[in-house]
Amino acid sequence: MNNCSVYPLSQAVKGAGGKTGNWRTVKPVIDLEKCSGCLLCWIFCPEACIGKNDRSIDYTYCKGCGICETECPKKAIVMVKEEGK
Repeated sequence: MNNCSVYPLSQAVKGAGGKTGNWRTVKPVIDLEKCSGCLLCWIFCPEACIGKNDRSIDYTYCKGCGICETECPKKAIVMVKEEGK
């Protein structure tokens, strides 16, 4: 099997785009009860702000793009509106 079909060709780097969390209008929330630990959210997060070991989210860098929600096969991630925005 070709590893390119399983793993991304490049890796996101935390903070490469600066602290992007301040312009986010929605944020991902992970339901750890539903989470299977597949790490697709971690693999696909373009800002590398999802923790690999505990699936915590660093909201300083999360821009609220929703890719993690889209990629989650268990629907354990939902995007919720930011308070005051």
